[in-house]
Amino acid sequence: MTKPLSVGVAGLGTVGAGVLTLLRDNADIVAARAGRPVAVVAVSARDRSRDRGVPVSGLRWYEDAAALAADAGVDVIVEAIGGSEGPARALLNAALAAGKPVVTANKALLAVHGAELAVAAERARVPLAFEAAVAGGIPAIKAIREGLAGNRIRRVTGILNGTCNYILTQMRERGREFAEALSEAQKLGYAEADPSFDVDGVDAAHKLAILAALAFGRPVDFGAVHVEGIRNISALDIRLAEELGYRIKLLGLASQGDAGVDTRVHPCMVPVSHPIARVDGVFNAVVAEGDHVGRIVLEGRGAGAGPTASAVVADLVDIARGRHTPVWGAETLANTPSLGIAKRVGAYYLRLMVVDRPGVIADVTGALRDAGISLESMLQRGRSPGEAVPVVLTTHESTETAMQGAIARIAALDAVLEPPALIRIEAL
Repeated sequence: MTKPLSVGVAGLGTVGAGVLTLLRDNADIVAARAGRPVAVVAVSARDRSRDRGVPVSGLRWYEDAAALAADAGVDVIVEAIGGSEGPARALLNAALAAGKPVVTANKALLAVHGAELAVAAERARVPLAFEAAVAGGIPAIKAIREGLAGNRIRRVTGILNGTCNYILTQMRERGREFAEALSEAQKLGYAEADPSFDVDGVDAAHKLAILAALAFGRPVDFGAVHVEGIRNISALDIRLAEELGYRIKLLGLASQGDAGVDTRVHPCMVPVSHPIARVDGVFNAVVAEGDHVGRIVLEGRGAGAGPTASAVVADLVDIARGRHTPVWGAETLANTPSLGIAKRVGAYYLRLMVVDRPGVIADVTGALRDAGISLESMLQRGRSPGEAVPVVLTTHESTETAMQGAIARIAALDAVLEPPALIRIEAL
């Protein structure tokens, strides 16, 4: 009988326990596809008394995750601890130094330290696999790194955080404000008690940095990603977007042009006709555009025990079969420069709360005119002299620098009662 692939799993939370469950429930299918059995033989977690929902008796147990890498009976390490520092980083360094393949679901660790980890893996000539780090059960990594290997990829766009997508969906479908939709997401377990990592866009930015490195054959560069979250999106913006033919999504956008690579995460107005506009709830989506394949769309659950474990086990099957691809898809990476958000050129949605009095609109449009920005449309509903009313403007293409300059001038007008709401319109 072919020797089983012996696995050590570090972290027995949602993902780690999900891996144990999948390997137990689908042992026959996994063995057939891997060419040999894949069996967990050792685990690492801090609390031995906690019920993980899956049997762990008979498995070797390590409280120190890094010690798992020294177990001579473990062929491959699965890291499901999380976090960009601490035990997760120590474990990966120890495993690669010991010449052991690693499978990780840790997008933060890869986004921040992916370049040095790739060097360590290539020096040790072992795989560093991370299908589970981006978009959960969607095979986005394999699709971009391998399925589209014959293409020059022009752009990758994604709904990369299910929590934000759920909140924005609830705001649109039920007319709820952000705080109310967030509270419901927390009650349902879709958002953490401290939701900052999700709603401020950091989680999506980690994933986008990984996708951009793969798509454009360059070192991962999390620091170059422009990041904005969804805290300032209102139910009014959601309704007005629908009237204008758009839906608001938190997107990760990465594109390569002659001047360099642009990576950014922020709320976007997306045309309702685009496939990504119709991805709702906790679902994720990744859209890639290649010069020969055109546009491909991948959609599915981006988190949770089952989908993430599915991606981890897919990597284990590759390792069992001896399939080994360079970490970032190529032996040699390009030093393509990163472009900042100031280089963006596109259309904008601008919502103002202003005092309804003569001359206000002239002052606002004057600020836009002086910045070289032309209007496409304006919405102002009803009259309420002396009271606050919303005014919505959409622009033709402009530079980000010009738009920010105009916004600063508009915000300083005494008739503008609150900071202007600015959302970028993405034609995609």
